[in-house]
Amino acid sequence: MSDLRTMIWKEWKDFLLSGVRANLLQPLMVFGFLGIVLPLSFTRQWIGLEPAPVLIILYAPFLFITSFIGDAIAGERERHTLETLLASRISDRAILFGKLFVSVGFTWGMTLACLLLGAIVVNLSLRQVRWIFYSPINLFLVVLVLSFLTILLAASGGVLISLKSATVRQAAQTMVAGELLLGFAVYGVTRILPASIIASLTTSQIVGIILAVLAALDVILLTASLVSFQRSRLILS
Repeated sequence: MSDLRTMIWKEWKDFLLSGVRANLLQPLMVFGFLGIVLPLSFTRQWIGLEPAPVLIILYAPFLFITSFIGDAIAGERERHTLETLLASRISDRAILFGKLFVSVGFTWGMTLACLLLGAIVVNLSLRQVRWIFYSPINLFLVVLVLSFLTILLAASGGVLISLKSATVRQAAQTMVAGELLLGFAVYGVTRILPASIIASLTTSQIVGIILAVLAALDVILLTASLVSFQRSRLILS
């Protein structure tokens, strides 16, 4: 546990102080877009969690984390700090989970802050006497869980790609290719499935299937990252 705390502290400092991550432009753009512009555009649809706003809420943080997660290992390799990190007594799991914890925690926390800001913006724009919140509340909680799972999917996949990439640029290019493949895979599955099967499912069943698939993919990618994180091989690379 102490190794994990040490790694989280190290990653958090790097997250705030190094290179692209120190640039506040990207987070501010996400805050402005997801917390102000879109809530003002959708207003009641946003607070009512209509399908279009929900898709944006899920996709925007996914896109944000993919813009920097490739730096997780490849960036250390480029900055020649990977050898020092691997020579420390910090365990492999602590290194890996520390990087994931900070990246996922920051992105998911930012998403939650944007949603809260969006609710305030919508209420102010509608000049509500009695303020309203995201409704139904059960759907709001489901959106939060889906958001966490999609962010974790991007982070775990990004770390796995970063492990096998020589440079941050190569990792970023592979991430883009992975996003395209994932998009085509989702599209292909929806096209292959008979419409009768989809029509026979309730909304709760569809949401449950999506949650199960995302959770399974997260477990697979996390396991693959743990297996691929071999200190001796990384030192030699």
